[in-house]
Order: sequence, then C-alpha cells, then structure tokens
Amino acid sequence: MRYDTPVYFCSRVPGAYDPATGNYADDAITEIKRYANIQNTDEQSISLLYGALKQGVFTITLQRPLLSSFDDIRIGNKHYHADQRTRLRCKEIFIVSEVM
Repeated sequence: MRYDTPVYFCSRVPGAYDPATGNYADDAITEIKRYANIQNTDEQSISLLYGALKQGVFTITLQRPLLSSFDDIRIGNKHYHADQRTRLRCKEIFIVSEVM
C-alpha cells in the first residue's frame, strides 16, 4: 500500500460580525495535509452504505489516526464529505463521497 496522495483535511471557522460595518468577515479555512492511500470503493460497500450505486466514492486510508476535527476533505481541486470514519489502533479509514 502506498501512501503517496496528498489529502487536505479542511476546517472552517465562520467570520466574526463587525458592528462598525454591519458585515461578517470572511471564513477562515485551516488545512491539515496528510499523505494517504486512495482507492475506489467496491460496489458492495457502496450499496450497503448508500442503498444504491453512487459515483465519486473513495476509500481513504491514513497510516496514523487524525486527532483533530474537520469539516470536509480536499483531494486536488475536488471537495469530499466523510460519510464513514473508522479508527483502528494504528490506521484510520474514511469512506468519502464527492460534494457537488
């Protein structure tokens, strides 16, 4: 198994309200970069998880568990939502689907 694909775990902090202008500041986005093994999820797992076949579903495996929280995952220019998260003793596995 090769852990050679950069994966970014993104967390967003909503912008604070500025009473002087009456506007909200831009959201602050923090990204944590990890290298992972990415595979296509098999059809049986997709049908069990979603009830039907779905496009853009991947299985991401990290060598070490991610201890921080996150909102979404970015691989390249595409954003994904973690639908299932499994923590093992020395690995962590995510099943993600593409956000349209």
